[in-house]
Amino acid sequence: MNRRVYAALLPVLGITVWAMAQTPGDPLIEGLRNVEVASVADAIEQLYGQKAYMSHDMRPVAKTKFAGPAVTVLLKKEEHKEGSKASQGMLDAIDAAPPGSVYVMVLEDGLDYAGMGALMATAMKVRGLTGAVIDGGVRDTPQIGRIQFPVFSRGVAPSTTINHFRFAGVNIAVTCAGARVNPGDIIVADEDGVAVVPKAHAADVLKKAEELDNTEHTMLPFIEKFKSIKEAVAKFGRI
Repeated sequence: MNRRVYAALLPVLGITVWAMAQTPGDPLIEGLRNVEVASVADAIEQLYGQKAYMSHDMRPVAKTKFAGPAVTVLLKKEEHKEGSKASQGMLDAIDAAPPGSVYVMVLEDGLDYAGMGALMATAMKVRGLTGAVIDGGVRDTPQIGRIQFPVFSRGVAPSTTINHFRFAGVNIAVTCAGARVNPGDIIVADEDGVAVVPKAHAADVLKKAEELDNTEHTMLPFIEKFKSIKEAVAKFGRI
């Protein structure tokens, strides 16, 4: 299926693509936004033998699909730090992030803490970020849903990071939900999960993912017609 046709079908399928926050004019970002994350994950594994997707519990707050370069933030667990001063760097990172970025935050041992809520989501949206991926919890989900800002997290929690974490770095290499993320790597997300495309390999990954998408989308009507997945796999070589 042509990727432009696929993108046009997303709203019909109940999946919203937040176009206002996407990086304009970058064909790699546009292409990776339009392919399926499953095809991206398969492409990286087939090309490089690597696992480049996040753990199964990294889930969206609401249906969404996006892609953009990573701005990474690391928080380390440290109790009784000096209030908001200990986390100031994570807020500075939002204000410094270029439009179209994906905010990737890792909370050390942070599954029971909300790495962001409505205030940070609102700031990200008005600054033109594409989305956020939080290796930890998230809160204020009704408000985040109301402003329609795409967020993935590993859970929902009412807690705060203030007084529990300290800022440990921005735009550094991090491991987010089991996947290595370097600053500028392209984060690709949809309802299946989140994959990380190394920026140096983005063109090759996109080409392979488009091939896999096209093959699978061709197989679907074949299976419907001949009522056999075995014959489809034999013919197209994909499962």
